Amino acid sequence: MTSISTRTAILCVLGLVALQAFALYLFSQPPICTCGYVKLWEGVVSGSGNSQHLTDWYTFSHIIHGFIFYLGLWYLFPRLSVWQRLVLAVGIEVSWEILENTPMIVQHYRAQALSQGYTGDAIINSVSDSLAMALGFFVAWRLPVLATISIALGLEIFVAYEIRDNLALNIINLIYIFPPIAAWQSGA
Repeated sequence: MTSISTRTAILCVLGLVALQAFALYLFSQPPICTCGYVKLWEGVVSGSGNSQHLTDWYTFSHIIHGFIFYLGLWYLFPRLSVWQRLVLAVGIEVSWEILENTPMIVQHYRAQALSQGYTGDAIINSVSDSLAMALGFFVAWRLPVLATISIALGLEIFVAYEIRDNLALNIINLIYIFPPIAAWQSGA
């Protein structure tokens, strides 16, 4: 397979992210927080600003997505260039961001202890999530595998300690809501 240039990869990534933003616009997601301003960090996980600003506690999960996508695509498609794998990773992330904001997934999240007021992502937050994934992808590309795994585990433990949620718990709760996990997440 012919490699693609850095420029072509960047154009593909920008096109995919533009498609993501347009799809969320069609889903009637707000461009920014309905509060009318943009914050760099929203640290209140159960507040109305969660998933509405540039970054939040779930940004760490999207960085880990980048680690996972880099390692998985590196393993499955060793002959592809890093730029081709980046385009695939962004395509996967964009697909998830679109799916995550469908009414079915939003309703499923609302059934979880920490996401009862969740209405989906603001477009700016969703795009930032994809950029966080790309950051994670580049970190995984540059660091040794063991360092990447160590950072991922550290982030998972840190976020679980701080907000009683993380990527692993999010995936588990997406598949099935276990009452003991829900009770722990709600502080019961």
